[in-house]
Amino acid sequence: MRLCRFVPDRLGIVVGDAVHDISELRDELLTSKPSGELGDPLVRYLPELLARIPDVLAKCKQVPLASVRLLSPVKSPTKLVAAPTNYRTHIAEMSADTTIKHAVRSHDIGEAGLFLKANSSMVGASEGIALRFPERRNDHEVELAVVIGKTANKVAKADALDYVAGYCIGLDITLRGPEDRSFRKSIDSYSVLGPWFVTRDEIPDPDSLTIALSVNGTQRQNANTRDMIYSVGRLIEFGSSFYTLHPGDVIFTGTPHGVSPIRPGDVLCAECERVGSMEVKVRAAD
Repeated sequence: MRLCRFVPDRLGIVVGDAVHDISELRDELLTSKPSGELGDPLVRYLPELLARIPDVLAKCKQVPLASVRLLSPVKSPTKLVAAPTNYRTHIAEMSADTTIKHAVRSHDIGEAGLFLKANSSMVGASEGIALRFPERRNDHEVELAVVIGKTANKVAKADALDYVAGYCIGLDITLRGPEDRSFRKSIDSYSVLGPWFVTRDEIPDPDSLTIALSVNGTQRQNANTRDMIYSVGRLIEFGSSFYTLHPGDVIFTGTPHGVSPIRPGDVLCAECERVGSMEVKVRAAD
């Protein structure tokens, strides 16, 4: 099932070219639940919501998908976790690019670890990317994004996918420079999630998905998640060995080769097999 959030904080099920508005069902469900728990409440109670959708879907108001402005499908994660060096081809291209030699970092993800992006950097496809320093190099990085469905702490790789709620496309936008990685990647709008949230049952094997990105119609990135150094399960195991993952937390799984600069006026098209595609426009923050 494909769930989307759209302006002004409505919840819908995407079926073909239409969105079935289930906001009232969401509100009814969450009103009956306790507040104050860490994480995204909708994701925490997603199984309950999904069980009730078939009874109301035919009665819901429908709107054309093309008419809605898509927000991030996840609203309230406690953290955005990201893998910095998870494709060998990307490691190789970064090592070879003399224009961005600003720090010495480990090429081993086990040594480099994961990093965090500020929640305030998260936006949806229709909100676009606002480049705060357009005079500096800003790069696109397309990734599979994993949404955690239940509290995960010290989870074994063999059990890790049981903790997944679903998947979406992630754009990890990167300002190049000497500052700390998390600082440069946490600028407002530099974490794009969308176009919607695809539930786990629709993607039995997240480690065999084609991901791609084009800029102004020219393809820049095209790879398969089978080439990741750490699989989705291993990333969850790795991350949850350091800190507790809560419902709605997002793991950006890393980007393949083909990273390149973006500028105001560019239009990005990001795609992921079994998820879909999203168009994201780039502008100057001012």
